[in-house]
Amino acid sequence: MFDIGAPELLVIAIVAIFAIGPKELPHAMRTAGRWIGKFRRISGSFRTGIDAMVREAEMEDMDRKWREQNARIMAQYPDEEMTGVNEEPGTLSAAEAREEQASASGKKAASSLPETSSDAEAADRASRVTDKAGE
Repeated sequence: MFDIGAPELLVIAIVAIFAIGPKELPHAMRTAGRWIGKFRRISGSFRTGIDAMVREAEMEDMDRKWREQNARIMAQYPDEEMTGVNEEPGTLSAAEAREEQASASGKKAASSLPETSSDAEAADRASRVTDKAGE
């Protein structure tokens, strides 16, 4: 980014030693490190915001293209042509077939459950089981 190489850093370090002094140099380096850290955090959040805006713009562009293509397809194949294609009279549509299958499987699941004559008998059987376990 700044294109600073090893020789430039060496010159900066020598000037810093003479200008600041060896006694205050560690404190100055810590302060510089804190400032660099703050700068990186701020630039990172800025970069994240820019990336989010770019992704949002790309999504809007893709959404616009999808809507245009959808409108073109819908204009090319009007609604009356799309419904009833490859369907014979008296057959179920895919949605109707799924509903019928779901209701049939629900009836099978309900019929496979054991029937009890009453809740009182079930409670009585449960109490006898717990009495035997307690003995």
